[in-house]
Amino acid sequence: MSPAPSSARPAPAPVVTRFAPSPTGWLHLGHALAALVAWEAARRAGGTVLLRIEDIDQTRCRAKYETALMEDLAWLGLSWPEPVRRQSGHLADYASALQRLKDQGLVYPCFCTRAEIQREVAAMASAPHGPEGPLYPGTCRAMAEAERAEKLAAGRDHAWRLDVARASAWAGPLEWRDRRLGPMTARPELLGDVVLARRDIATSYHLAVVVDDAAQGVTLVTRGEDLLVCTHGHRLLQHLLGLPASVWAHHPLVCDAAGRRLAKRDDAASLRALRAEGVTPEGVRARLEPLLKEMR
Repeated sequence: MSPAPSSARPAPAPVVTRFAPSPTGWLHLGHALAALVAWEAARRAGGTVLLRIEDIDQTRCRAKYETALMEDLAWLGLSWPEPVRRQSGHLADYASALQRLKDQGLVYPCFCTRAEIQREVAAMASAPHGPEGPLYPGTCRAMAEAERAEKLAAGRDHAWRLDVARASAWAGPLEWRDRRLGPMTARPELLGDVVLARRDIATSYHLAVVVDDAAQGVTLVTRGEDLLVCTHGHRLLQHLLGLPASVWAHHPLVCDAAGRRLAKRDDAASLRALRAEGVTPEGVRARLEPLLKEMR
């Protein structure tokens, strides 16, 4: 006799989060909040939190900042499994993802300089805008294939942009879930035709982070709400590349006395400066506790 089918539900996938700073300056209280949100989410679920170094911009990244950020995290009492993934060691992964999008006809080369884009936007009566300002107006999107081929053959500087309208039509409606904000409908047009790679930097944040999260098995992406608009585009890229959909959790931002979110140029709020003043890890956690409570 065959055994009765089991009614037990399959065990949920383990929660894997990540903290992914760029070593371009000292960590500040905003980074501490992002790190603590990721570590707390993993701990509550009995999961894992990974450290990733997003160092694709070699013109700004410095070894001293990477060393310092690891010291700051250890000072906060945080640890992570080795090896640490560094984006600079995985450029072939991003090139492969970009090639897939090229093969699908969903990206195009853009030969515009920043100055040219600014002039064109300024000359438009109604330039396309997103939450963070003017979007790329699509100058190179309709360029004839022969002209594109000629410019590429001549070695003209260019970036590769996502044709968001074509990609969205190809993908169809998409949704994603945010643990704090609830169910969301993807609106990748908010980002416009984003840059996915440049000649001097072989990938962009948008492409690299999507590839990295899938490669590392990240199931919960925790990050600041200033990156919420990016998630609409990242959900589309996941679908286009055949990668699993993440769950996201966008946390509120740490702001200064004037209500501006902290930046790496705010040395007074850096963890190194606070440590030098005698602030303890417990003091940092206490300062951030009201924001951490929102994520629990």
